[in-house]
Amino acid sequence: MPLTMNRDVFITCAVTGSGGSQDRSPHVPRSPKQIAGSAIAAAKAGAAVVHCHVRDPETGTPSRDLGLYREVTDRIRDSDTDVVLNLTAGMGGDITFGDVENPLPVKDAGTDMIGATERMAHVAECLPEICTLDCGTMNFAEADYVMTNTPGMLRAMGQMMTDLGVKPEIEAFDTGHLWFAKELVKEGILDSPALVQLCMGVPWGAPNDLNTFMAMVNNVPDDWDWSAFSLGRDQMAYVAASVLAGGNVRVGLEDNLWLEKGVLAENWQLVERAGTIIENMGARVIGPEEVRKQLGLTKRAPVAK
Repeated sequence: MPLTMNRDVFITCAVTGSGGSQDRSPHVPRSPKQIAGSAIAAAKAGAAVVHCHVRDPETGTPSRDLGLYREVTDRIRDSDTDVVLNLTAGMGGDITFGDVENPLPVKDAGTDMIGATERMAHVAECLPEICTLDCGTMNFAEADYVMTNTPGMLRAMGQMMTDLGVKPEIEAFDTGHLWFAKELVKEGILDSPALVQLCMGVPWGAPNDLNTFMAMVNNVPDDWDWSAFSLGRDQMAYVAASVLAGGNVRVGLEDNLWLEKGVLAENWQLVERAGTIIENMGARVIGPEEVRKQLGLTKRAPVAK
């Protein structure tokens, strides 16, 4: 299929993520103050959207603490820098099985399974403009760990997002996830046009070769908005690939810690470099107000404490 380059591109910065990267770089933010500060710096560098997880401020390990989410969102909203807020709803679907001969009972370490309402509690209180919906179950890097998102769970969470007026960002790690996303729209659970994030090169989802990438792109309906990213050293290459294929881009320390070989990055530096690539391709980086108009987003106050 012919490529239609995107001339008006928004950048999402994935600020900190939920991986075990907190001890691999001093720039990975841990506390709500650090996460919000890094998000604001990324917005000043050109990110229209910031995608946020929270971490335990002392250990840096991933957290679902509602108070931490509230502090991050309040700090970002109370700043003088406008940015579209995107919170993860991917936590709480983790299973780590026992060994191959004794998979049950599951291991307490690495298992965090909760219900749909609890997975959505911080979204319901903080009311971000966007939250993520990991649209499938997959083996996820580690030997016995499975990221678990059943069709029933996704239908329930997707309906909650729609009812809250928070736009889902469909996280698609493989083509089957796009297939199910289209089913959610067909069933009226998600509104159309939808928003998709193509997640490339995440073991063991879609590999980040360009043939697979274009297969993913070609499975996104023409009227949907989409973005894409890949990991590590391929992050900036996928900035160019995504724009060329008609999409938007995501960068940030959730997906890549390095600015170049031997040089650890900060979020704002990754955003700045992505912006340079986009502009050198002859496209324009758009800001949060244009993104809200394009995606039909409404900036709202959180639920009163």
